[in-house]
Amino acid sequence: MYNITANTLFIGKPLIYLPSCHSTNDIAAEMVQSPNITEGTTIIANFQTAGKGQRGNSWESQEGKNLMFSIILKPSFLSPTEQFQLNITISLSVSEFLTTYLGKKIKVKWPNDIFFEDKKICGILIQNFIKSSKIETSVVGIGININQIEFSEGKATSLARALEKEFDRNILLNEFLVILERNYLQLRTGRIENLKSRYIENLYKRGETGFYKTKENVLKGMIIGVDGIGQLLIKENENIHSFQFKEVEFLNFIDK
Repeated sequence: MYNITANTLFIGKPLIYLPSCHSTNDIAAEMVQSPNITEGTTIIANFQTAGKGQRGNSWESQEGKNLMFSIILKPSFLSPTEQFQLNITISLSVSEFLTTYLGKKIKVKWPNDIFFEDKKICGILIQNFIKSSKIETSVVGIGININQIEFSEGKATSLARALEKEFDRNILLNEFLVILERNYLQLRTGRIENLKSRYIENLYKRGETGFYKTKENVLKGMIIGVDGIGQLLIKENENIHSFQFKEVEFLNFIDK
């Protein structure tokens, strides 16, 4: 079904197509146990029976409508404390890909959900396998809503829903893999500052005064970026607070 013709060096090569599986991330996680696994190996499914999202959530996707795939990478040049750099690279790649169709309304909701007009259009789940103080392999799971129109979750949307037409998923996959490889090669050669600045520029709600729920209270502040280990930075008056994943929740109203 998928015919990879993208001009890439290794991302998407080989491509393993599965008509149906429980989770491409689970399949990829099993494959990385092999010492001979090739970096760039991509597993794509037409349908997932148990797709995974962040925070232990499931990922809703109708059969044959969307892009659901996992890519095996070997970012051994990164230490565990640098793993958010991979998150930056993947999130930025998806947002840049979707921006070519939907413009600057595409934003990265920290840490790595992709939003269009306040609705989720893509989810990303990265699993890192660490050995000898290095990230030996990473399984990057990506689900992009392409042709699905109806969602049980009202906060979700898709490319087809936004632009009112269907898309060839094979063409879109090829386009995305080219963008991802370009950014990943930048990361590999140490150009993280360029990637990070573009990621921060695309952050959802950056520069807006909003409300955020923490473990202690509700904070009124403004997202200004992320720090070196990927913590979200929110400025409250003259104070800057940093939060790790699951320590802060976006509330659905802002202060105009």
